[in-house]
Amino acid sequence: MEIKVLNQNGSGDSNVSLPESVFGQDFNADLVHQLVTTYTANGHQNTKGQKNRSAVRGGGKKPWKQKGTGRARAGTIRSPIWRGGGVTFAHKFKKINAKKINKKMYRSAMRSIWSKLAEENKIIALNAINIDEPAKSSQVKKILSDLGVSKALVVLNKNDEMLTKASKNLRECDVLTINSMNPSLLINAENVLVTSETINSLTEALS
Repeated sequence: MEIKVLNQNGSGDSNVSLPESVFGQDFNADLVHQLVTTYTANGHQNTKGQKNRSAVRGGGKKPWKQKGTGRARAGTIRSPIWRGGGVTFAHKFKKINAKKINKKMYRSAMRSIWSKLAEENKIIALNAINIDEPAKSSQVKKILSDLGVSKALVVLNKNDEMLTKASKNLRECDVLTINSMNPSLLINAENVLVTSETINSLTEALS
């Protein structure tokens, strides 16, 4: 499979070949699902903890007597319906062991994802992405506009500080490297921008 290689202004006449070994595989939905759930689960900090009515400090004394005041009966000032009270169904911190996916499965799942992107013509190849100093988000917006896309995920073979800085405040552009690929972002991407170097590095890493 061949796709056009563009300049960042949208013009270009050369082509690049996408190797079948990485970009021409059948989509394995079960394996991709396993990769995404593993990635998501291992991204949780597991530090969330709330206090129920018995864990909140204070509230040991009944605020007023049961009968005779005309007020609603109350047993503690730490009731969940009181301000400063506990949480009704408090989430308790639980230690969860990290999920594991072996290297062969990871590579196979990533090949499935990249093949699906290629099949749906979502991959856009560029010669290079150059951001001038000082890095401005308007430069990234112009690149996307010249390419005719409203939203894109950029995958590079190594970190580019200028591009990362320029796209940091933009919802419509995320930047990843081959070593930090997020399968969820890849699957949901409207367009994926790659350079020729990225394609070569991907082929080496996933073959």
